[in-house]
Amino acid sequence: MNKKRVGVLALQGAVEKHMEMLKRAGADISLIRKSEHLEGIDACVIPGGESTTIGKLLVRNNLFKPLKQRIEEGLPVFGTCAGMILLAKDIQQYDQPRFQALDVEVQRNAYGRQVESFEADLSVAVCGEPVVRAVFIRAPLITRIGKTVTVLASFEGSPVLVRQNNILAGSFHPELTDDPRIHQYFISMIP
Repeated sequence: MNKKRVGVLALQGAVEKHMEMLKRAGADISLIRKSEHLEGIDACVIPGGESTTIGKLLVRNNLFKPLKQRIEEGLPVFGTCAGMILLAKDIQQYDQPRFQALDVEVQRNAYGRQVESFEADLSVAVCGEPVVRAVFIRAPLITRIGKTVTVLASFEGSPVLVRQNNILAGSFHPELTDDPRIHQYFISMIP
């Protein structure tokens, strides 16, 4: 069986940690910095970082439109934290470049500032037991969820891991733990 090639958007953010986790989960990795780097990938990860900066760099590097088109055509994509914000249809009281591919509304930095970062245990049915340790750093809160979006995990009653067709998105950073199960689940979404 051929390994799946997962491109990691490498403009800003936790690129190396996602690369390590994807390798552990059994994928081949390539970095995406230009539109030609989209060729030959089977899936894409949009890491956490600063969503406004990543959005501006996507536009500046002429990568926004080709990546948006690939996502609309069904390219599996996994966005964590800032990646979720970039995938969201709506952002509360904020306007920035975004793909508007995931039918959710998010509130940026809803779980607090950097110094208020925390970890929590989540029950994630698609990962089985034991619980998944989740790292929340300036995490977005999902404030509205569309009818075709499936909630895979919640924290204090709010969705923090969701899937809609080819899109997986999390408010937290699974790449900052030693548990590859969420990345393995993402790889299982690749046809």
